[in-house]
Amino acid sequence: MQRQNWLLLLIIGLVIASIFVLIKLPLQLGLDLRGGSQLTIQVKPTETVTTIQPNDLKAVQNVIENRVNALGVSESLVQTVDSKNQVIVQLPGVTDPKEAERNLNVQAQLEFRQQKQGTEGEFRAEYSIFQQKKAELAALKAENKPENAAKIAELEQSLQKSKEAILNLFESVDLTGKNLQNATISSTQGTNWEVAITFDSEGGSKFAELTKAIAGTGRSIGIFLDNELISAPVVDVQFAQTGITGGRAVITGNFTAETANDLAIQLRGGSLPFPVKVEEIRTVGATLGQDSIRRSIYAGLVGLLLVLIFMAVYYRLPGIIADVSLIIYTILSLGAFALVGVTMTLPGIAGFILSIGMAVDANVLIFERTREELRAGKSLFRAVESGFYRAFSSILDSNVTTLIACAALFWLGSGLVKGFALTLAIGVAVSMFTALTCSRTLLLITVLNVPSIRQKPQLFCPNLPVNQ
Repeated sequence: MQRQNWLLLLIIGLVIASIFVLIKLPLQLGLDLRGGSQLTIQVKPTETVTTIQPNDLKAVQNVIENRVNALGVSESLVQTVDSKNQVIVQLPGVTDPKEAERNLNVQAQLEFRQQKQGTEGEFRAEYSIFQQKKAELAALKAENKPENAAKIAELEQSLQKSKEAILNLFESVDLTGKNLQNATISSTQGTNWEVAITFDSEGGSKFAELTKAIAGTGRSIGIFLDNELISAPVVDVQFAQTGITGGRAVITGNFTAETANDLAIQLRGGSLPFPVKVEEIRTVGATLGQDSIRRSIYAGLVGLLLVLIFMAVYYRLPGIIADVSLIIYTILSLGAFALVGVTMTLPGIAGFILSIGMAVDANVLIFERTREELRAGKSLFRAVESGFYRAFSSILDSNVTTLIACAALFWLGSGLVKGFALTLAIGVAVSMFTALTCSRTLLLITVLNVPSIRQKPQLFCPNLPVNQ
């Protein structure tokens, strides 16, 4: 009994936490619900690079994603279409994409700069301020609150001035992305990672001169992408005589696999000489978004209400307890969506509604097994325990197979298909918890604490003979 009380406290705590999360982190709506714009960008080969590779598209995608985020567009989606050498950009909430189009049309500019003499202290202070402002801006945008708009605009202006101040601390040596051939990552000892860069012959000579000039001085090589500093490595004193020769170098630091890969992608993206062109712009109006939201809410509410009525009428007291569990399931699922950062789209909502039916399916299996045990002559408490035990394997198998399908959809799919797979997977996982924990705990507490119910197994199994 003590275990059931602890489980009940856990369930209440999770429900309160989910409601708190939903208040603090409202669900984000996707392009199809919120409205906005979709741009199709064609990546074109050049005379020197006649075939666009998937890694090249990935690098272009990263650069475009950075540009879109720089515009302050929340919940944007940037994905590639490898077969057509295209990048699809979805901008929820953007009704006039012309400004974004102008920014996306500009080719990424990667440049290696030399830090000026006597700026060491000023650079450390300015870069610290820049990092602080950048983190603060990201936090405000993540909150997605209308009252933060003025503060965000102020921070963006301040951040731009900080970028310019940092840029002025470095001088050009005419070493740009066109001289960079590749950037890859590799692991060193333990969990440390590094980024290896390779230049062409011209770039290798310029890089050797650059590293020779600053080796051992404490000054940095400024690596700028679109005039924003993305890395500032220093050169060891051992290269003071010749610089780093051979056109190859390694950037080390406190890199994780993720941060090293991000830097490598940025470097490759900045080095791409591919022209891009906006092939198509499609706009989703606000009216369509509002209509979709309204219909989706109605569908979800009607589906949930019909399920609640069916369970209460057909399964009596267990059905009512299942209804309570289903409400708990809905709150926990929405809280998980908000916490994970799921952007709700129409397919995502469809996956959520489908998972409601699957949540009930587990309860149906349990209650049918419980009725079988009661008909076999077992006491109410033993019948409930045996019902959950006998149904567990069936529930586990059905949910695991669904999760496997969700994993395949999420791994191989893209865009809205991923949203459907993610919401369905979260829903299935939460449904297992509510069916095997919430329903079981509430049923056992009811059976153990209410003597009048223990004497009426007919509330669990209609038409049960009284002598059983």
